Amino acid sequence: MEFETVIGLEVHVQLSTNSKMFCNASAAYGGEPNEYIDPVTLGLPGALPVANKRAVEFAIMLGLATNSEIRRFNRFARKHYFYPDLPKGYQISQFDEPICERGSVEFYMGETKRTIGLKRIHMEEDAGKNIHDSRTQASLVDLNRAGVPLLEVVSEPELRSPAEAAAYLRSVRQLVRYLGVSDGNMEEGSLRCDANISLRPVGQLKFGTRTEIKNLNSFKFVERALEYEVARQMALLKNGQEITQETLLFDSVSGTTRPMRSKEESADYRYFPDPDLPPVVVEESWVREVESTLPKLPSKWIHDLVSEYGLSLYDATVLTGEKAAVEFFNEVVAACSNAKAACNWVTSELFGSLNKEGLEIEKSPISAKALGELISMVDSDALSGKMAKSVFEEMFSTGKDAATVVAEKGLKQISDDDSILAIIKREFDANPKQLAGYLGGNERLHGFFVGQVMKATEGAANPKKVNDLIKQEAERRKG
Repeated sequence: MEFETVIGLEVHVQLSTNSKMFCNASAAYGGEPNEYIDPVTLGLPGALPVANKRAVEFAIMLGLATNSEIRRFNRFARKHYFYPDLPKGYQISQFDEPICERGSVEFYMGETKRTIGLKRIHMEEDAGKNIHDSRTQASLVDLNRAGVPLLEVVSEPELRSPAEAAAYLRSVRQLVRYLGVSDGNMEEGSLRCDANISLRPVGQLKFGTRTEIKNLNSFKFVERALEYEVARQMALLKNGQEITQETLLFDSVSGTTRPMRSKEESADYRYFPDPDLPPVVVEESWVREVESTLPKLPSKWIHDLVSEYGLSLYDATVLTGEKAAVEFFNEVVAACSNAKAACNWVTSELFGSLNKEGLEIEKSPISAKALGELISMVDSDALSGKMAKSVFEEMFSTGKDAATVVAEKGLKQISDDDSILAIIKREFDANPKQLAGYLGGNERLHGFFVGQVMKATEGAANPKKVNDLIKQEAERRKG
């Protein structure tokens, strides 16, 4: 029997607000243990929560960006469970009245566009962090993260492979970074996800028994954990065994999952509306105000790069990986008016050099305008491609512009027909044996003479003109 993989992701996005979700304590990353706490964070008697307006605006932004329905009347609820990092004994979240519903996220798998539906996007607060001290065999609790605002993005179970799940997660991260609602830093826990996975016979509509893999914090771990779980469940089903519904942890060292606890259902959390928080009323005017602040999103960038600039879908998706990168590219095009050349220089030379030095594009030693000017020098035949790469390397290491580097190095492409032709004639005369073979029809010797001319000019001759003039002079001598 063949089985189909069914995956749904619950992505937790930490919001880039200054304060926590329901109090004024700092939401900054790091700090000394338990430095960013207050009576609300600790759940002390009489401490009342107040919703963070900026966090609500961020939720509206993400809802609009995913074409979700913005619920005009939504409510916070208490989600009850008992764990040391949850001092109140409950988490303030949303349940049956989330702020966003029925949206979608787009991404590409190669040339294929995938659109995954969203069940909901809801607001909630984060829990603290348990730290086990191996020296004392004691578990410690750091509540700095407790109360930090989160958005939980819950997909429909429409992902069909671990690779698709990783691509979807990248798209969610890309989107929140474009919007500026989160830095998406997975190493710091700003973006992490829980993966729900089940298998079912191909053609069957009913879902199989699912397991949930908790707290995956890298694209690689998401893919590896799901690949292992697919194989594990497949082996059990093919042997006629049943899948146990449970929550799992992924061991990145062994590449395996292991049981954490039995899987809870919503009834286990005893949700009810939080009596300390009034409903959030989202007026239409507020939605329109937030909408006016939205940046150009990845899907629109990709459409424009392909339709207006003539780039391939692959190049467009590479350039739009980060907002700063596509904006840099756009500035390069404005400076040189050659989109395809700009794409080649940005994605190969610039990205390669930045990766080698471990730099983000915002820290590029070469400005977008300077790179555009270098491309224009190539387009105007002032520099050959080979010379331009040498100039680029000097620009990257010194921060100087192209004109300065060219002047200092005395670089200039030879494009004058008479000058190039004189060198060609000299090389023909200096190599009579090769010339006889070339004139006799040995086309491979054309490359020999191109090389001789480029060597004589130290690479400064215009390659296109060298090729054309060699052919012209050969025809003249034949005739």
